Amino acid sequence: MAQQYRARKRFGQNFLVDHQIISQIISCFANSTNPIIEIGPGRGALTAELLKIGVPLIALELDRDLIPILQREYQQHDNFDLRQADALTFDFTCVKHLAPIRLVGNLPYNVATPLIFRLLEDISWISDMHFMLQWEVVARLSARRGDSHYGQLSLVVQNLCETTTLLEVPPTAFTPSPKVNSGVIHLKPRAQPLVSVEQRAVFNALVKSAFAQRRKTLRNNLKGILDEKQISDSGVEPGLRAEAISMDGFIRLTQTLVDARGSAPD
Repeated sequence: MAQQYRARKRFGQNFLVDHQIISQIISCFANSTNPIIEIGPGRGALTAELLKIGVPLIALELDRDLIPILQREYQQHDNFDLRQADALTFDFTCVKHLAPIRLVGNLPYNVATPLIFRLLEDISWISDMHFMLQWEVVARLSARRGDSHYGQLSLVVQNLCETTTLLEVPPTAFTPSPKVNSGVIHLKPRAQPLVSVEQRAVFNALVKSAFAQRRKTLRNNLKGILDEKQISDSGVEPGLRAEAISMDGFIRLTQTLVDARGSAPD
């Protein structure tokens, strides 16, 4: 693993150094035959072990100064393909022919959520994703109804993926140590989304409105979108807050809204 590099704040770098945590992540890829994309290899803590699996490994690294270090360390491996690129803007169409592809990465806290949203725009080529994220984001991604972390992010992601929290990681596993805990989450794209492609935009907008002010009830947050009778007819109590509504409840509300718009006069 490349050691001669100091983390930079502007890239949000916290390098994973705990060998036990590294081994636990790598164990998720045992006997894998799919190509892997590693987002943000950093100093190569995961890279070195991923290369041993023997499948093609495409590493996307934004920091130009890390490129020669990674090249010097791993270019002798025939299955290593290093790209200097920002995953937020990288054109993934150039690798989709390798599908299904597994994704892994220790993601900087400041780009994790927008990156996940970008990947979810087209998950047809993705086998699964294992990401190290800020613990709060992991909690939000995997939260269920009634959980204090349950919200828009939970519902939008769980519509498309099965989410499993794999482990919580302390700050001491990194250098420099972040101020908060991290966690590893597994995102597995569903064979069929819970909400149809045609209704997804309506679902996402409805969920966003429902959680716009968390302390307000649905009758207030959805005012002008669905009235109290429409909410009740969907089998949902208008006096509840959004955090108390299940995925199925939001799917029913979405169908009610779609039907109402379809029957509205031009």
